[in-house]
Amino acid sequence: MHDELLDHLTRSTALSRGEALRVVQDVLAFFDETTQEFVRRRHRELQAQGLVNAEIFERIEADLKYRAVAPPELTLRQLRRMVYG
Repeated sequence: MHDELLDHLTRSTALSRGEALRVVQDVLAFFDETTQEFVRRRHRELQAQGLVNAEIFERIEADLKYRAVAPPELTLRQLRRMVYG
């Protein structure tokens, strides 16, 4: 699995091959999250920080642009529907 990437990580860092494999698997799992799962998780996290929905949805909208594979641009209404159905 991803031998070329693992080779690169073991050459360029102090990680062992096993550690590099765990890092790659963690990163892939993080970015495997669907857009809807990401929106819901971020909403919960930001809400727990005391932010209000207007701030939360603006921040989520900005965050989505930096995902590994950016989803299509979503409106605030679409983001709200992902959270509240």
